[in-house]
Amino acid sequence: MTRLLFVFDASNSMNADWQSDKKITIARKLLSESIKELDGNPNVELGLRVYGHQVAIEPGKQDCDDTRLEVSFRANNGALIQKTLNRITPKGTTPIARSLEKAAGDFPDCDNCRNIIILITDGIEACDGDPCAVSRALQQKGVILKPFVIGVGLDDEFKDTFNCVGNYFDATNEETFENILNIVITQALNNTTAQVNLLDDFGKPNETNVTVNIFDQHSEQLELGFVHTLNHKGNPDTISLDPSRTYRVEAHTIPTLELENVNITAGTHNIIALDAGQGDLELKIDGQLGEDVAVILRKAGDLNTAHIMESNVKERVLTDTYDMEVLSTPRTYINGVVVNQNKTTTVTIPEPGALNVSLSAPGYGSIALVRGDALEWVVNLSDFELNQQFKLQPGSYKLTYRSKKSKEVIYTIEREFTISSGSSTNLKL
Repeated sequence: MTRLLFVFDASNSMNADWQSDKKITIARKLLSESIKELDGNPNVELGLRVYGHQVAIEPGKQDCDDTRLEVSFRANNGALIQKTLNRITPKGTTPIARSLEKAAGDFPDCDNCRNIIILITDGIEACDGDPCAVSRALQQKGVILKPFVIGVGLDDEFKDTFNCVGNYFDATNEETFENILNIVITQALNNTTAQVNLLDDFGKPNETNVTVNIFDQHSEQLELGFVHTLNHKGNPDTISLDPSRTYRVEAHTIPTLELENVNITAGTHNIIALDAGQGDLELKIDGQLGEDVAVILRKAGDLNTAHIMESNVKERVLTDTYDMEVLSTPRTYINGVVVNQNKTTTVTIPEPGALNVSLSAPGYGSIALVRGDALEWVVNLSDFELNQQFKLQPGSYKLTYRSKKSKEVIYTIEREFTISSGSSTNLKL
């Protein structure tokens, strides 16, 4: 169900002459004709809010609360809206922000309705409200879609003020106003199609089989979620999107791709393209002793985590240059790993060795990796187990230990040892 709320300007300025008649007469006539064509559509409900029509402007005084829902939403109420338009006399001020704010409450609760505002005005905000702020707040709450704004003979200096409010259309003359009104209504009702192209590094839409989520950018509400696929012709499947919204698209590649400010053109098939070239990446551990470990994947030179992957598991990732932090003991750092389109990049680390420690008594201590004259902490000993085993990457190490019963540093024991891939080293202290 699509619900169109017409917010109609009946302020005093609408009495001005414009083209063949007064602004109010032309706007009333053309809107009535459009409503007559919409009336009876089972998928459309109409409503009418009017402002500036109840209290006349007096010198130094204006009523900024002069806005009212004149016709509530219900089926087949086009004749009532036309009758209401015909009896309205412009007389007051222009409280656009207040009218938009009140309009949010004009839409009854509905789970599957598209709520669209069409604002028809010949002037800018005349009170102390901020139409842009109100529009943003309503969109963020998902209360209404981005409004359509039709400027009726609006002065050039004021046109830019509505760009932040909604989709602005400039009616410079009577004929343009009629055409624009028809275009806006068509866009509001149109079920527009689109496709998401996940482009490989050659610019072809060949990437697929990833989850794609499409959000309303203002409300952050999820509008559509699907697993991307290519049809039997090798083309991305067609989806339906509301052209009156602005979208944010997420493709759950590794790492995630995001495209903001996606606008859809009504009445056409739209292409949403993301650069999503991918290749395969795998970290292997040589030998039989190696246990699976986690790998932190980062874009080269970027400290942010792009992904957590497991060793010995091939993952499809975006083509790029990565730094890998392997959570082996000790950690292994591999920088500048290049992933190319449709290629498999395999990174290998040595098989660990086993260190078996046998203690005569529980105590305190740690193992450090020897790097020249420096010691790099690797792991602490358990302070209650007598027999302990550690899987360590090949290298030179030092173990430092003191029994719990020994209360002086002179009883500290140090042992240097070497770990080789696939071999066991035994230390008895």
